[in-house]
Formats: sequence, structure tokens, C-alpha cells
Amino acid sequence: MLAYLPLLNDHNLPYPDTMHPIVVHFVIAMVLFAFLCDVVGYFTRNYRLFEVSWWNMFFATISIFVAIIFGQFEAGLAEPYNAARSVLNIHTIIGWSLSGILAAITAWRYVIRARTPQKVSIYYLAAALVLTVLVSVQVFFGDELVWVYGLHTVPVVEAMKEGLLQ
Repeated sequence: MLAYLPLLNDHNLPYPDTMHPIVVHFVIAMVLFAFLCDVVGYFTRNYRLFEVSWWNMFFATISIFVAIIFGQFEAGLAEPYNAARSVLNIHTIIGWSLSGILAAITAWRYVIRARTPQKVSIYYLAAALVLTVLVSVQVFFGDELVWVYGLHTVPVVEAMKEGLLQ
């Protein structure tokens, strides 16, 4: 049965490179752009920006679950060493939390869109600001996993295979 599984490459993945960062960058961009559209639309009273914001939030909500699936799969293949484990755990907890928070805020945005499509409340903007801050914190931890701890980079994978990292 194990013979049918694909072999892992030098990144310790069954496919050429990590997919999680590719998908998650769409989520980051869509959430930040949605917030920007809502803020600009709120102050300029350009209600068309609210529609742009809604669709960005909608697709970000779908995309975050795809990003989490790839993230969980790739985290399992990363075999993190002790120094990276706590950051990976925090990143995982925040990621799952963000999926729920993003889904809830998107549902709230849908209700606003259905009831009053030409305006958003300041309370919604405050919640979207909190979401934006949480996304920024999550980006920090994700960057740390790659640029500090080197998960799925060739030198770290080779060091793990040679038993140099514990």
C-alpha cells in the first residue's frame, strides 16, 4: 500500500513546492483589500466599493479553508524541530481561529449587504479592523516559520534527515 504513495522531494513534499503560502496570500490580499474598500467607501460614500468588499470577503472565507487544509498537510510533513514547534502551534491556533472569525464577519457583512447595501456601520469597520490586525499577526508568525525556522527549505529538510536538528 505504501508503494502507491508519492515520494517526498527535497522540500519534504509530494509536490514541487509549498501550496499553503500561495493560497494564503490570496486570503491576506482579499481581507486587506476588503477592509480598504469598506473604509474608503464609508468615508467617500461610494457604495460600489461595498460590493467589492463583500465579494473579497466571500472568496477570502472560502480560500482560508483551502489554505488551512494545505497548511495542516504541510505542517505534518514538515516534522518541525523543537525550536519551531511552539511557533507552528501558535500559527495553527490563530489560523483555525481566523477561519471562524472570518466566516462570522463575512456572515455579518452579508446581513449588512442584504439590509443596507449602501452603507456599513462603524461597528462592522471596527470588527474588520480587528480582523486585519489578526491577519497581520498571523502573517508575522508564518513569516517566522519560513524565514527564521526554515520549514520546508532544503537546508533544514536535509539537516532534519541527517539528525542535526532535534
